[in-house]
Amino acid sequence: MVIDIPHFKRFDIRHIVFDYNGTVAKDGQLLDGLPDLFHELAELYTVHVITADTFGSVAKELEGVDVRLKILASSEHTNEKKDFVESIGAEQCIAIGNGNNDALMLERSGIGIAIVGDEGCSTTALMKSDLVCRNIVEAMELCLHPKRLIASLRR
Repeated sequence: MVIDIPHFKRFDIRHIVFDYNGTVAKDGQLLDGLPDLFHELAELYTVHVITADTFGSVAKELEGVDVRLKILASSEHTNEKKDFVESIGAEQCIAIGNGNNDALMLERSGIGIAIVGDEGCSTTALMKSDLVCRNIVEAMELCLHPKRLIASLRR
């Protein structure tokens, strides 16, 4: 989807990359109502969830949800997340997260959105993002209605 943000940048967004815990899940459990939003997003973008799978529950929680799952393999989660968005075309990504280990992914992506959810948001993630949302539903709806992104990011 082409998003032309006046005096900011023109994007051809093809991917949305979500952190799992603290962003779309709490204590390893997918937040209520998100499968339907993931389905809507998957009609417009390729949707990815990237996680260390701290609770070992992500595959079960995302069963039947239209997302591509990436489980981190290294102990360098910050760099691995950044490398992942670069491998799929960082400028074509919206990345969404809340933690210190999301900061480089948020910074490197075309649009980085920090979430201040139940687990809070690290100041590093906050400072490396382009936009901050109060919760994940708001962030997902921004991606479904890109004129909202334009309203927030234009200069």
